[in-house]
Amino acid sequence: MTDAVIAERRPAVLELEPGEYWWCRCGRSQSQPWCDGSHAGTGFEPQRFDVAEKKRFALCQCKHSEKMPLCD
Repeated sequence: MTDAVIAERRPAVLELEPGEYWWCRCGRSQSQPWCDGSHAGTGFEPQRFDVAEKKRFALCQCKHSEKMPLCD
C-alpha cells in the first residue's frame, strides 16, 4: 500500500444533512473530501461516515488525522 496523498492542508468545513457519506482515505479523489473511486489499486478503501442530524463538520483532507474522517 502506498501513502495517502495530501489533498489539502486545511479541513473541508461542510454543513451536512443526515445520511451516509463515503470519505476519501487515499487523497486521490477529485471530489474531495468524498470518494470518487480513485483509490482503485492503491490498497485504500473509503471510510463510511454516517450523519444522524444536520451539523457542521471539519473533515480531514491531509489524510493523516488520528480522528478520521474528522480533522484533528
